[in-house]
Amino acid sequence: MMADAATRLARSQKISSKVLHLFQKRVSIAQETFQERVRTAWQEYLTELQSRPAAPWNIWSDWWSYSVDFAQRSVILMDTLRQRGNNYLEHLAQDQPPLLHFDYETVLDARSFERPVNYALVRIVPPEGVTVDPKRRPYMIVDPRAGHGPGIGGFKDDSQVGVALREGHPVYFVIFFREPEPGQTLLDVCAAEQQFVRKVRELHPDSPKPALVGNCQGGWAAMMLAASDPDDTGPVVINGAPMSYWGGAWQEGASDNPMRYAGGMLGGAWLASFAADLGNGVFDGAYLVENFENLNPANTFWDKYYHVFANADTEPPRFLEFERWWGGFYLMNREEIEWITNNLFVGNKIWSGETRAADGEAFDLREIKSPIILFASMGDNITPPQQAFNWVSDVYGSTEEIKARGQVIVGLLHRDIGHLGIFVSGKVARKEHAQIVSVLKSIEVLPPGLYGMAITESQGSDGQVEYEVEFHEHRLEEISARINRLGRVDEKPFQAVAKVSEFNRRAYEILAQPLIQAASSDFSARLMREFHPLRMQRWAVSDRNPWLWWLKPASQAVKAQRQASDTDDLPHRTEKLVSEFISASLDYYRGMRDAASEAAFFQTYGSMFSLSLADKRDTEEQTAAKAVDPRQLPFVQEALASVAEGGYAEAFARVAALLVRPGDIPLSRVAMRQEIAKDYADLLPPKLPMEEWRRIRGEQEIIVRYEGEKALATLAHLLADEGERERLLTLLERLTADERVRGSRPTAEQLAMLERIRSELGTKPAPRQRIAALKKA
Repeated sequence: MMADAATRLARSQKISSKVLHLFQKRVSIAQETFQERVRTAWQEYLTELQSRPAAPWNIWSDWWSYSVDFAQRSVILMDTLRQRGNNYLEHLAQDQPPLLHFDYETVLDARSFERPVNYALVRIVPPEGVTVDPKRRPYMIVDPRAGHGPGIGGFKDDSQVGVALREGHPVYFVIFFREPEPGQTLLDVCAAEQQFVRKVRELHPDSPKPALVGNCQGGWAAMMLAASDPDDTGPVVINGAPMSYWGGAWQEGASDNPMRYAGGMLGGAWLASFAADLGNGVFDGAYLVENFENLNPANTFWDKYYHVFANADTEPPRFLEFERWWGGFYLMNREEIEWITNNLFVGNKIWSGETRAADGEAFDLREIKSPIILFASMGDNITPPQQAFNWVSDVYGSTEEIKARGQVIVGLLHRDIGHLGIFVSGKVARKEHAQIVSVLKSIEVLPPGLYGMAITESQGSDGQVEYEVEFHEHRLEEISARINRLGRVDEKPFQAVAKVSEFNRRAYEILAQPLIQAASSDFSARLMREFHPLRMQRWAVSDRNPWLWWLKPASQAVKAQRQASDTDDLPHRTEKLVSEFISASLDYYRGMRDAASEAAFFQTYGSMFSLSLADKRDTEEQTAAKAVDPRQLPFVQEALASVAEGGYAEAFARVAALLVRPGDIPLSRVAMRQEIAKDYADLLPPKLPMEEWRRIRGEQEIIVRYEGEKALATLAHLLADEGERERLLTLLERLTADERVRGSRPTAEQLAMLERIRSELGTKPAPRQRIAALKKA
C-alpha cells in the first residue's frame, strides 16, 4: 500500500511539474509576442515619422481633416451595423433560408419522412455558362450544423460547389431548417441522409457512386453515413472535421487548441442539457457560435470592426455578406446536443464502435469501402490536425490493416489557413478543393495505403497558375508519431473528464433537471433566445430601434459629402498604432487565458487520472509491446496463409506489388496507368468492383512485404492454367516494350525482379507438397 501511494504521488508530481513548465513557457511566449508586436508597431511608427516629418503649419490641418474623416467613418460603421441588424431581421422573417450563392431545387424534404427531420436534399442549378454531365460522378455536400445555418460550402462562386460545377459534376447539397422536428435525433438524421444518397444514385444510374463532402461537423456526419451505408457511397472528403475530439498539440509553444479543454473545465456534458432545458427542450445554436467567438477575442471585439472602420468606403459589402451567414443561428433538440456532447465532444466514441445507428448496428468506420480524403490545417485552432487524423491510428491500428482492408486514405495539410478559411477562402477553393475534385478518380485507383497529397503551384507558359499533384505513401506509425510529437499521453486525462461528466450528468438529472424543466416554457425559451447577446447586438442596432431613426439619413448625407483624408498622415498612423496596441492586448489576454485554462485542466484531470490508474502500465508501452511483430496481427496472418491461393487477379496484383517503385507518385503517372489499362484491357483481370480490387491489392502487398520469396515462388501456382500464365507473360512483354512505360525508367532492382518473374512463370506450377513446405517454413 505504501509503495502504491508513493508511486501515485510520484506520478502526480511529475504531471504537476510538466504542467507548470508548459504554463511558464506559454506565459513567456504570450508576453514576448505582445512585447514584440508593440515594439514593432512603435518602431514602424517612429520610422514613418522620421521619413515623412509633418510640417508644423500642416499639423492642425491634418488633424482637422482626420477628425472629419473619423466622424464620417464612424457614421458609416454604425450604419453598416444597422444594415447588419436589418439583414438579420429580414433573414429571420424569411425563416432563414440557406445562404447559397447558387439557385437550387428541392429533391427530397425529410420533414415528410416517416421519421421526420429538419433536413432536405437540394440540387444545385448550374449557373449560366456552366454545363454538367449527368453521367459524371455526383457530389453531395454536407454542411455543418454547429450553430449556423447551411450554405458555407456554396457561399460564393469560388467554393466547393463552384469548383465541382465547373468540372461538370452534378452537385447536391444537404440543407437543414432552423427549427428541429419534435423528437428528431442524430440517428434519424443519418437515416434520412441515407435516403438522400439512394435518391442521388437513382437520379444518376450511369454515374459512379456519389462523393460525400463533409465540412466540420458535417465531416463526421458524412463518415457516419458512409459507415452505415458503404455500398451506396463513393469517396468521402472531410474538411476540418474533428474526428478525434481528445487530440491536440500538447507541446512546447503557444496553446493552440483551447476548445478541447472546454468540456472538462465546464464539468462535462451536463451544461448542454441544462441549456436545452432552459430552452424548453431546444438547444440554442447561438451558444456554439459564442464559443467560436470567444476563441479569438481580438477579432470578435476589435479587429473585424476596425477593419470595416479603416476601410469604410470598400469593406462594408464583404462584412455584411459574411455576417449574414454568421448571424443565422439555428436550433437543436435536447436529444441531439446530448448525443453530440456525450458521444463526441466529451465521450470521443465515434471511432471506437460504441456509437450505434438506428438499427442497432455499431458505426464501424472500417466498413467504409471507398477512399477517404482528409483535409486539415496547421492554422486551425478549432480542429487541429491531431483531431482530424488521429482516428486513423485508433481505428486501423497499423498500415497493414489499412492495406488488408483495401482502404485508401489521403491526407492534405494546409500550413496556416484558419478553420473557416478551409470552407470559405476563395484561394483554398481554387487550389485545394479544385484539385481534390480533379484527382478523385485517380485516388480511387491508388493501391491501398495511407498517402500524403502535395500540391505544387507554378506559372504556366501562358502566365496562368498551374498545379501539380503528387501522392507520397506513408506508414501510419510514421504519421502518428509526426503529428503527435510528444506522444498521446495528453489524451489520458480526457478519460477522467468522461467519468466526471457522467457523474455530473446523473447528478443534474436527479437534483436539478426536474425543477428546470418545470420552470421552463415556450415563452421563457423564446425570450431567452431573443435576448442572447449575439442576437441582441443585431436587432438592437437596426431599424427596429426607434432611437436610431437618424442613422440612415446621416449615413446617406455622409456618403454624399465624403471627404476621405490621406491615410499616411500623422493622425492616421497614430490611429493604426493605437489599433495594433488594442489588438495585441486582446491577443495577450487570450494567450494568458488559454495557458491558465490548459494548466488548470491538466492539474485537475491529469492528477486525478494518474492517481486512479497508477497501477496500470503506460498505454504507449502496451501499444509498443503489441506492435513488436506485425506478423502476429490477425489480418497479416490471414494474408500470409493465403500465399498460394487465388487466381489471375491475385497473380496480377502480386506482380504489381513485386514491381512497385517506392516514393512519390505524380498524378501524371496515375493518369498514365489508367490510359495503359484501357489499351491492355484484354490482358488485364476481369473487371472487379474498385473496393474488391483494392482489397486484393492490399493483401498481395502484405504478402510481398513479409514473405517476398514465398510470394515469388508461389506465383506460378496462382496460374495453374498454361493459358493464364501465357496471358500474364504477354502482358509483361507488351508493357516492357511500351514506350510510355519505358519512359518511366525502371530501376535495376525492378529489371532484376522482372526477370525472376519471367523465370517463375516460365516453369510449371510447383507441386502442392512444395507449396505446403513453403507455407510451413
